[in-house]
Amino acid sequence: MLTRKQHELLVFIDRHLKTSGFSPSFEEMKEALQLKSKSGVHRLISALEERGFLRRRRHRARALEVLRLPAETAQRSSLALRAEGRGEAGGFQPNVIRGDFTGRLPGVRAAGEAGAVQIPLYGRIAAGLPIEALRDSGTQVEVPLAMLSSGEHYALEVAGDSMVEAGILDGDTAVIRKAETAENGQIVVALVDEAEVTLKRLRRRGQSIALEPANPRYEVRLLPAERVKVQGRLVALLRRY
Repeated sequence: MLTRKQHELLVFIDRHLKTSGFSPSFEEMKEALQLKSKSGVHRLISALEERGFLRRRRHRARALEVLRLPAETAQRSSLALRAEGRGEAGGFQPNVIRGDFTGRLPGVRAAGEAGAVQIPLYGRIAAGLPIEALRDSGTQVEVPLAMLSSGEHYALEVAGDSMVEAGILDGDTAVIRKAETAENGQIVVALVDEAEVTLKRLRRRGQSIALEPANPRYEVRLLPAERVKVQGRLVALLRRY
């Protein structure tokens, strides 16, 4: 028998893994469960490990694996998936992009019938210290349709380790939806002083903008708002093993 908080955390991790492909950060888990500190998250995860519901993969950033769900939760998930497959009223309706994508998503061309499209790869972006982004529109990367929404998308290769606690590792391919605005807490491609480009979490602080890393070895950059321009929001990650 799990406590309410243990059950809530397990379900949250399971949903995050299924929707994003990687486990949530301790900060995200703390906020989702409305806990006062990350130590509470550590205790819940340890308890779920001891009960055989969760496993931590050592030496990997944010590597959590859900081994099983409580019987009643697993049954509800199974019923919801079957209802979704039948398209029943009241069931979950996925937001899936369908049809001919040629010309629908600017900068995107269809990639056969494999349920994927190709988007331009614009070089490397620093997840550590900012670097000037390389723009090579001749290179393409294939992305599953489920990772994309409406709008224009492009990809950047991540360089550096400042976002490891957000599950973003050196060598990952970041899928970016072009945008000029972002909400507090979103991970964005930020253009600094019209020259430097970096991938960081954005926070507004009065008339300033904080570009926050997800690695305690790096410092937050606090800049006047006029020096920072949002060029896109992170929507997905691709990783090769």
